[in-house]
Amino acid sequence: MMRASLNAFDWMPVLHTPEEDLFFIRDVMLPRQQVTVAEAGEEIIGFIAVNGDWVEQLYLDPTWTGQGVGSRLLTDATAALPVVNLHCFQSNTGARRFYERHGFRAELSGDGTANEEGLPDILYVRRR
Repeated sequence: MMRASLNAFDWMPVLHTPEEDLFFIRDVMLPRQQVTVAEAGEEIIGFIAVNGDWVEQLYLDPTWTGQGVGSRLLTDATAALPVVNLHCFQSNTGARRFYERHGFRAELSGDGTANEEGLPDILYVRRR
């Protein structure tokens, strides 16, 4: 599901093999972050990973975007946090609109040197 989400963007470089993605999820993300999964039937259709006051990951199956799944994941996972931070790629205009609708404000633009994709990004912050 994460790979399908990433592959939906023609601007996103493919940096990792499916095996490396699995290692990241199993050995890095799950043990170190609070992960919430959205399911439809027995299928995983999205997830959010939060570490402290940072949203580290938020992915949806592309066929489920625009149906409220991401909103529910984000709202539920961050409800108790007075401040929430996240990075979003500047090219991801849909995600940028999504986060801005949910009260996030752009605070800092990056040139891509701080992420492995090498893509310009934005630090978003939401304060209650």
